[in-house]
Amino acid sequence: MISRPRAILALLTGLNLLNYLDRLVVSAVLPKIEVSLGLSKLVEGTLATVFLVGYFLTSPIFGTLADRGKRKGLVAIGVAVWSAATIASGLATGMWSLLAARAVVGVGEASYATIAPTIIDDIAPPEKKGRWLAVFFAMTPVGGALGYFTGGIVEHAYGWRAAFFVAGGPGMILAVLCLLIAEPERRVVKARESALQAARALVPFALYRRGVLGYCAYTFVVGGFSYWAPTFLYEHHHMELGRANFLFGAVTVAGGAIGTAIGGSLGDRAARVDRGEASSDLNAARGYLVVCAAGAAIAAPLALAAFLAPTSTGFFAWAFFCEVALFLSTSPINAVILRAVPVERRASAMALAILGIHLLGDLWSPPLIGTIADLGRRAGAANAMQIAMFPLPAGLAVAALLWWARSTARAPAAA
Repeated sequence: MISRPRAILALLTGLNLLNYLDRLVVSAVLPKIEVSLGLSKLVEGTLATVFLVGYFLTSPIFGTLADRGKRKGLVAIGVAVWSAATIASGLATGMWSLLAARAVVGVGEASYATIAPTIIDDIAPPEKKGRWLAVFFAMTPVGGALGYFTGGIVEHAYGWRAAFFVAGGPGMILAVLCLLIAEPERRVVKARESALQAARALVPFALYRRGVLGYCAYTFVVGGFSYWAPTFLYEHHHMELGRANFLFGAVTVAGGAIGTAIGGSLGDRAARVDRGEASSDLNAARGYLVVCAAGAAIAAPLALAAFLAPTSTGFFAWAFFCEVALFLSTSPINAVILRAVPVERRASAMALAILGIHLLGDLWSPPLIGTIADLGRRAGAANAMQIAMFPLPAGLAVAALLWWARSTARAPAAA
C-alpha cells in the first residue's frame, strides 16, 4: 500500500502531468491533423469542445460518488479511460472518430481531476495545503509543455498519429498504482443524494460562487490560449510548427512553474497572515482569492502585449511574464473551492466547479477563436489569427473584477 502522504502526492502529481500531456498533445499536431483529415478551423476548435463536454458533464457524477465513499478506484478508472482514449485518437480515420475519442478522454479526466485534489487536501499539513496543491497543479504548465514537446518531436519523426500513442501509453500502466493508495479517514455524505441535490447544497456559499464565476472567465482565456498558441505562431509569425511547439512549451513550463510556485506560497501567506494564524476556512478562502485577483489583473495587459508584438521574440517575452501572472491563480483558486465549503462536500464542490468553468469557460473559447479566424480569412485579413486572439485579454479583466469584489457573506448555517 502507498500510505506516506508525500508518496501519494508524488503519484497523483505525476499522473496530473500525464493528464495535461494527453490533453494538449492535440494542440501540438493540430495543423498536421487539419491537412491529413481535411478539417476546418471550426472543427479543430470543436475537438476541444467535445473533450470538455465529456469532461464537465460527467464530473458531477464522479464528485457525488467520491463524497459517498472510497475514491481510489474512481481515480484508477479515470486514468485508464483517458489513456486508452488518447491512444484511440491516434487511430482516428476522420472527423467523427476523432471527435468521439476526444470526448472519451474528457470523461476519464473528469474522474481524476475531480477527486485527486480532494485527496491531497486531506493528506496535506494544514499550514502547507496551498503549497501542496501548488506542487500538484504545477503539472498543468509542465504537462501542457510536455504535450507540446512530445507532439512536436514525435510528429516530426513519426507523424501525428504516433504522438497520441506515446502520450497515452504510460497512463495505462500507472492507473494500477492508484489502487494501492491508502485513503485518509474523512467525513462522508451519508444521505444518498443526486448530483443535482449536491449542487444545490453548494450554491448558498457566496465565496464559492464568486470563486467559480471568476474561474469561468479565467478558464475561457487559458483554454483558448493553450489550444491556439502554436497555430497562432505558425500562421501569424510564420514559425516552423516543431519550433513553435518547442519554444511555446518552454515558455509555458518556465512561466507556469514559477507562477504556480509563487502563487502557492503567496496564497498560504495571504490565508495565514492577512487573516491570522487561527483563521477559519472561510477567511482563508478570502485570502487566497486576493492572490487570484492580482494574478488575473497583471496578466491581462501582458496578454494583449504578447498578441500585438510585431515579432515572435516579442511574443515569447511578453508571454513568459503573462504566464507567470496567469499561473499565480492555479493553486489559490482550487484552495478557495475546497475551503469555501464543508469538508464532506469538497469532491462535489470540485465537480461543480469543473462543470461551471468549462460550461461557461473554455467550452466556447477554442471554437470562438477558430470561427473568428475563419471569418477573418474569408474577409481577406492577413492578421486573422491575431484578431481572433483579442477576446482573451478581455476575459482576464473580467476574471480580475469578479475575484476582486470579494464577498463577506458567512457560510449558511444549515451547511
